Amino acid sequence: MTKAQFQVFSSPELVAQAVASHIAEVVRARPQTVLGLATGKTFVSIYEALVRVGEETGLSFAEASSFNLDEYVGLPVGHPASFRRYMEEHFFRHVDLPADRALLPEAGDDAEAACRAYEAAIAARGGVDVQLLGIGRNGHIGFNEPGSAFDGRTQVARLTPSTIAANTSDFPPGELPPPEAITMGIGTILDAHAVVLVATGAAKAEALARAFLAPMDVDCPASALQQHAHVTVFCDEAAFAGMGPRA
Repeated sequence: MTKAQFQVFSSPELVAQAVASHIAEVVRARPQTVLGLATGKTFVSIYEALVRVGEETGLSFAEASSFNLDEYVGLPVGHPASFRRYMEEHFFRHVDLPADRALLPEAGDDAEAACRAYEAAIAARGGVDVQLLGIGRNGHIGFNEPGSAFDGRTQVARLTPSTIAANTSDFPPGELPPPEAITMGIGTILDAHAVVLVATGAAKAEALARAFLAPMDVDCPASALQQHAHVTVFCDEAAFAGMGPRA
């Protein structure tokens, strides 16, 4: 059985509140925390809850830093579907996290050099303290699609058709997501001191079970988390259904 700790809740709303409370506790205990942040529909309510905690308790992010998992390659600055825009809308503009310490990958004119620079920036901060992750239906974490090496570093990843289809609703009508993104590699993710994986809904049940009950396999990138000593999974009952009876 996996070493991961599971916290199971009756609804996605309760999952969001629990994750926000957990992150808030981490930042209170260590104001200089380095957060690894994620995007996607699952995290909208989590950031809303975390902003609310900040407003209600005075929690400050002024000494913290953050590194996002990924960003599309080739989107213009300010594109409405960029992860930078997502983070600004749902989190950054609502908290006192300094802009120069709220980082996302930026491809620029040389994506490979940008990948190396991102790795160096993470290392310069002493690594990520807590990495937030979602999980794709095909088991991807970040944009590390099936077949990704478990020791991979920040890299340019080519997105699968299923991932492009899943993300198309985030883009203006008639526009598809770019075929490539810069993503932290699985090895980079595994270097985080602690990992918080969030999964809600029945559509994630199979991927969650493959990640933590089946043998590690590059066909399910999230299964690499079995190697990590400090993984906490926050999920609802629908996502947990594939894990078997609760103890």
